[in-house]
Amino acid sequence: MVEHEQVRPLAPSADRTSSDDEEATIHLKKTRRRRCIKCCGCITASLLVPAIVIVILIFTVFRVKDPTIKLNNVIITHMELINNTIPKPGTNISLVADLSVKNPNIVSFKYDNTTSALYYHGVLVGEARGPPGHSKARRTMRLNATIDLVADKLISNPNLNTDAATGLLTVDSYTKLPGKVKILIIKKHVTIKMNCSLTVNISSQAIQSQKCKNKVDL
Repeated sequence: MVEHEQVRPLAPSADRTSSDDEEATIHLKKTRRRRCIKCCGCITASLLVPAIVIVILIFTVFRVKDPTIKLNNVIITHMELINNTIPKPGTNISLVADLSVKNPNIVSFKYDNTTSALYYHGVLVGEARGPPGHSKARRTMRLNATIDLVADKLISNPNLNTDAATGLLTVDSYTKLPGKVKILIIKKHVTIKMNCSLTVNISSQAIQSQKCKNKVDL
């Protein structure tokens, strides 16, 4: 009788075990890498989104806009005339300018002393300085600037008799309003300049026409 040889199970291969360990290690590394990428992505997004929002706000809502100045009216006082044509020597004529300062920004516009000057044929005949102040956010503020005109400087000008014969005097005014606007960490120095050409009716002592130009330096 032939005895059957006993079949013994084969021992697991050492190579297969090593291969499984390597696959597990690689899988673990990939998992950790994916988690790290996701974590970095979340951190980047959490920093990038607020940065984009801030940039958009800076160039839209928080963008510094140009304040403007406007000459509404001019009133002439203390103007004494000889034969209703030329100013009387030794008198000081006053021009009261009604100005509007419009601030389109979301914060107030703080300005320093206002300076105004009056020229007749390029010669300075009067000047004035106004106090500092501020224009509220998105508001229009009105202020008065009184320019004292020295009649003797006007009378000594050789062009006066010719202009007086027409009944009209043309003078040029220059107004400068320096200030600043601060929005969060953004601070802008703003200087508003306005040049006006005014035609004065001598007999009625009123402004017959005016042309003004604004310029803003940031």
